[in-house]
Amino acid sequence: MVINKWFVVLICIVVSVKNNQLHILLGKRIKELRKEAGYTSQETFAYDAEIPRALYGKYEKGSNITIDSLHRILKFHKITFKDFFKKGFENY
Repeated sequence: MVINKWFVVLICIVVSVKNNQLHILLGKRIKELRKEAGYTSQETFAYDAEIPRALYGKYEKGSNITIDSLHRILKFHKITFKDFFKKGFENY
């Protein structure tokens, strides 16, 4: 069976878009937690959570985030991964 190279490219694009959508959802949820905690500023939150400010800002915008970084944020908010993913991730 010969696989058309354009088919492979299309599959890669679809996977990339899906991953990007997931990163954006993660960012929105992280931002939501920050605001629920009463932080109006990314900078203040990042300082209190001991996360580099510029890096934290990227997370909220949907940049790739490591499990360790997400764990640090969730630990600061005193919530579990399970609780974090209960809201906004129903389709994943």
